[in-house]
Parts: sequence; structure tokens; C-alpha cells
Amino acid sequence: MNHWYMLTVVGEDRRGIVAHLTHALYEGGCNLGEASMMRLGGNFSIMMMVQTELSKHALDDLIEPVIDSLGLHAHIDRIKGQLHHHHIPDVRIHVNGADRAGIVSQVVGALAEAGLDITDLETDVGGTEQEPIYIMIIEGHAVEGIESLRSALQIVTRDGIDARIDEIDTMVG
Repeated sequence: MNHWYMLTVVGEDRRGIVAHLTHALYEGGCNLGEASMMRLGGNFSIMMMVQTELSKHALDDLIEPVIDSLGLHAHIDRIKGQLHHHHIPDVRIHVNGADRAGIVSQVVGALAEAGLDITDLETDVGGTEQEPIYIMIIEGHAVEGIESLRSALQIVTRDGIDARIDEIDTMVG
């Protein structure tokens, strides 16, 4: 019987992590579903949906040589597969502001109260060390409509944050 797992791997970024990890999974008879990889600073992070007949312990044993050889850390959770169950984003929000504690919490809190179902969030720090700028790009579904989100962003921008909301035109079919 096939099981679905969420495999999360983190560690110092280096060339070949994805190649070595996916090769081990392929050789072990695993099937990959959705995956998301990114570098944050000099660090690497990937989340992969892995389908296999292996137990959680056996899956861990399968990837252990790669994890150990590259100095990575892995975490495995049993999950429901639910492929093709996507929330389609209809808004993209760009946020920029002076980097300070609480900026993410303030913005996403206001947007959540206004009915945003976040599907993707990316952040970065730009500017200089003396004058850092926090940058967020948020995609999601405006459950209560885009005007509700615009109202929430007007309140947030009073605190020195610049925000823009764009509708995403999606074609279905």
C-alpha cells in the first residue's frame, strides 16, 4: 500500500542537494508529488511530497546516506496526498517597508482579518545594512473580495509600509 509523506530537508546550501536526494528517492522506488525548494541566505530548504510503499522509518533509512553526507537535517511526516487540490490565487500583494520587528505579523494579520487565504508568501531583505528594506510578495484568494483587502492595506500603509494589490487574471479551461 502506498503512503504519502512530506519530506522536509534543510541545511547549508551547496550544489547537488536536489540531484542526490531525488536520485536516492528514485532508486528507492519513490514517486514525487509537489515540491518547493528555496535558498534563504546561505541555507537550503526543500519540502517534497513523497509517495512510497516504504514505512516512515524505511524512508528515513533510504535518504540517511544523502542527508549525512551533505550535512543536512530531514523531517518526515505522514500526510494525505491531495494532489490537484489547489486554491487558485486571485490577488498578488507587494509590500515594502523599513525592516522592523512585526512587519510580517502586522501585514498578514490585517489581510487575514480582511479575508485573504494565503497560498504563497515570499520575503526578502533589500536595501543596505544601515537602511534595510523588508519586501514581501503574497499571493492568495480574496475570500471576502478585493475591496476588503484594499481597506486593510490602507490601514497598514499608515505605518510607513508601501503596499500594492494586483488582481491575478486566471484562465480556467
